[in-house]
Amino acid sequence: MSTEWIGLQKRIGVIGGNFPGEASLKDAEQMGRLIARNGYILVNGGQQGVMEASARGANAEGGLVIGILPGISREECNPYIDIAIPTGLGYMRNAVVVLNSDVLVAIDGSYGTLSEIAYTQIYNRPVFGLDTWDIEGVIPLHSPEEVMARILDICPVKLPITK
Repeated sequence: MSTEWIGLQKRIGVIGGNFPGEASLKDAEQMGRLIARNGYILVNGGQQGVMEASARGANAEGGLVIGILPGISREECNPYIDIAIPTGLGYMRNAVVVLNSDVLVAIDGSYGTLSEIAYTQIYNRPVFGLDTWDIEGVIPLHSPEEVMARILDICPVKLPITK
């Protein structure tokens, strides 16, 4: 993998449920594929559910995946994470996920996802939603393809990233 300019590369955060339904898992995997295919780095919480599905999709396309973990061990990440970052922060790591993302996509989710959405508003990050919280600040869309079109409009990728 070329690491030249990797620190400046645009990052898309995918946040969402640990135990989503099949439709949300499909959306998350497709979102991960689109993120990688379009040259972005994927950032997520590194564990199961939406996080694992999005990482699997990005991984399948040769994309780079960063997992911001709640615990103290890199070994708690799912098998599709390229860079595991243990924080020891529990749910407080949600702020770190948001701060390491230029744009976020919320898919499904419960209160952990809601806290991440709150951080998007605190830190002025756009957040698109697929079947998630219907609250002010979340831009609801209908498909991963629609989300990616909007991301490309507001956050053009800088450089291609390949493994």
